Amino acid sequence: MQEIVYIIFNLAEAGLIFLGIITGLGYEMVNYLLFVYIQPGLIIFFFILWRREKKKKQKI
Repeated sequence: MQEIVYIIFNLAEAGLIFLGIITGLGYEMVNYLLFVYIQPGLIIFFFILWRREKKKKQKI
């Protein structure tokens, strides 16, 4: 089980490093943007979508 976690972590880290190289921002900045802005933004976005769908179903 631990090996799978290490593999997933290494793939995610390699992806962040790759994005950092492509964008020129670096690993740390891509990581910061992902976890401070993008992830919470997606959580709020999907929460809003969920609430809209819930309201639509109540009207029917």
